Amino acid sequence: MYAIIEDGGRQYKVEEGQVVYVDVRDVEGGKITFDRVIFLQDDSGTTIGQPVVSGATVTGTVSEELATGPKLYPMQFRRRKNSRRRIGHRQKYLEVAITGITK
Repeated sequence: MYAIIEDGGRQYKVEEGQVVYVDVRDVEGGKITFDRVIFLQDDSGTTIGQPVVSGATVTGTVSEELATGPKLYPMQFRRRKNSRRRIGHRQKYLEVAITGITK
């Protein structure tokens, strides 16, 4: 059984027991619920939402509050101006372990 959820403008294919990295937000009690389920595959068949599957939710628990992504170095460069700028950026994520998919 798996589902495709939408969160933060991105789509994630999730299964029970899988770990997903989503954007940081305030979470109460360490539990998070995704209600925008776009696609659901289980033993009874597939369900495609238009735009979402009604009544379907994906639940998860927060494993780590602030997981960090890789360090990125965007470069700004203007030719023939002797102007270069290097900036470091590290995105913060929320590590979520998927615990259940309900229909």
